[in-house]
Amino acid sequence: MTTRVYTLPVDQTRWIVEGGARTVFNWEYDEGRDRLLNLYEKGKTKQWNSRDRIDWSIEVDHDNPFESLDAYVPIYGSDVWEKMGPRERAQLKHHLAAWQFSQFLHGEQGALICASKIVQTVPDIDSKFYAATQVMDEARHVETYSRFLHEKLDLAYPINPHLKSLLDNVVTDSRWDMTYLGMQVLIEGLALAAFGLIRDVAENPLARAVTAYVMEDEARHVAFGRLALRDFYPQLTERERQEREEFCVEACYLMRDRFLAEEVWSNLGLPLEECLRFVNTSEAQTQFRSLLFTRIAPTLKDIGLFGDQVRSAFSDMGVLGYSDVDLDALSRDDERTAEEIDDARRKQVNQTIAAASA
Repeated sequence: MTTRVYTLPVDQTRWIVEGGARTVFNWEYDEGRDRLLNLYEKGKTKQWNSRDRIDWSIEVDHDNPFESLDAYVPIYGSDVWEKMGPRERAQLKHHLAAWQFSQFLHGEQGALICASKIVQTVPDIDSKFYAATQVMDEARHVETYSRFLHEKLDLAYPINPHLKSLLDNVVTDSRWDMTYLGMQVLIEGLALAAFGLIRDVAENPLARAVTAYVMEDEARHVAFGRLALRDFYPQLTERERQEREEFCVEACYLMRDRFLAEEVWSNLGLPLEECLRFVNTSEAQTQFRSLLFTRIAPTLKDIGLFGDQVRSAFSDMGVLGYSDVDLDALSRDDERTAEEIDDARRKQVNQTIAAASA
């Protein structure tokens, strides 16, 4: 995707991050954990081609790309919103959709880089196997979101500063488990929840299908991080565990704040402070941001990073209650929803063929 569709100036077309990583070879090819190898098998069989699985002929209305209710606009109900006319509201919905999918696109490229790094640095051969399937998944996600932005929205936003800061920390850290923790658990865990919110409110079939299919893959990626770190973190010292909890706390606040959409309000000439004040205090937006942690909170608890620092931060953000969410049930639901969309598309194709043959 070229930078010609960006709404804001891009300082550079390439972001170069310096950082050393230790490459680990493992000659024990017969070792492996059953659950990770099963996940690897699923990773192989669940590969898909975005050119074939997605119906790109579906139109997307720039005035309401997701075809969702106005109530899902972050500043809905504010004084700023009430003063806007129909044309301004339509423009805002166009920019919000482009901003959201742009951040997903940039995050997916970050995941692509991190998955390839995991193949290089992780010591276990079964983890290398699965991470290799994830590299292909992430390349497909980058391709898919890029195409949606370029062909359907004709608009994109540069990477959000909060997401960029977190990616910088994850990519430059030489420890393999920190790549897992930052990307597989935190960034992808939050993205998975955000995908789910869009999937469940979007009425546009293309936007919903793109989101559901990506979610099906991402649920496996988060499970991958859980399985690998659940075995490793009991081996850490108390100091090492506290260091990782500090990282989690800082990362969670960064990710929460990346959904304030500051770039959109500024770019459209809306009163920034007023918009941010509403987004920060609105009951609906507070609930939205808390839902973003439905995957992260139980995952951190599951892998053993749920000490006082993390619990205090989650209590402050109002998300402590999500720590008991059933992650496996959510993952099964992600797969089921993607299959339902596939079934509906096949039914529609068959009906079209039957009608043409009649």
